Amino acid sequence: MTEHSHQHGAGHGGSHGESGCCGGADVVERAERLCRERDLQFTRLRREVLQAVAEAGRPLGAYDIAERLSGGGRRVAAVSVYRALDFLTEHDLVHRIASRNAFVPCAHTHGEGAGLVFMICRSCGGIDETTSPEIEDQLGRTLARAGFRPASRILEVEGECEACLQREAMA
Repeated sequence: MTEHSHQHGAGHGGSHGESGCCGGADVVERAERLCRERDLQFTRLRREVLQAVAEAGRPLGAYDIAERLSGGGRRVAAVSVYRALDFLTEHDLVHRIASRNAFVPCAHTHGEGAGLVFMICRSCGGIDETTSPEIEDQLGRTLARAGFRPASRILEVEGECEACLQREAMA
């Protein structure tokens, strides 16, 4: 099932933490490269929003990001953060976790039209991301039968992660 998998959320004792693929520097470097290649503007605010999401170690909402970026006499409005997040989402630099209305970084390239599966742990709050060709194929057939063209193909599944299940079994 897993084409790639990594953890976005913060959790207990290192079981879910920032993974190497989601480090702030990697994410920002990828964004800079992508924007150069596509002749897109990577503004200071877009960079700061991406950096805040990448360094958080957990999903962040727009108001959390605005608060992190405000200070020292500077106030960043949530509406400005939302505009930056729209850009970052459109270019697969961050992903929106709809059930949490929050955002997580992405430091790798997905295949064209790749569907994503987010596994959200209810116990520790960790979020793992993966792709599944089997799910994508079946979902594609289902959508085609319905005559529906999706704008995105993101599934969110809530439950308990392996680390939490193991902790529970040992308790």
